[in-house]
Amino acid sequence: MASRAEIADYISAQISAAGAIRSRKMFGEYSIYCNDKIVALVADDQLFVKPTAGGRAYLQNVQEAPPYPGAKLCFLIPEDLWDDAPWLTELIRITETELPLPKKKKA
Repeated sequence: MASRAEIADYISAQISAAGAIRSRKMFGEYSIYCNDKIVALVADDQLFVKPTAGGRAYLQNVQEAPPYPGAKLCFLIPEDLWDDAPWLTELIRITETELPLPKKKKA
């Protein structure tokens, strides 16, 4: 099931204070970038945040699920938390800090 663009746009707006935020549609779902790092996915209209040690500590009560069949587990963020922009922004900021920079593509 493809995700709705409105959800990716809403989440991007909610976390805009975390850094340079953008989303990109991929195979009917959306990747959410912060400072050029993929920090989250919107799949089946659900929010999945890449797992990090800091994110796990911040969340405390972690629910994990794969965003699509065969994917690694990510933190599944309940929809009722999407409206808490400061909380969600901090989670994304922590996540972005711990993720490595993407590898440069060869020409």
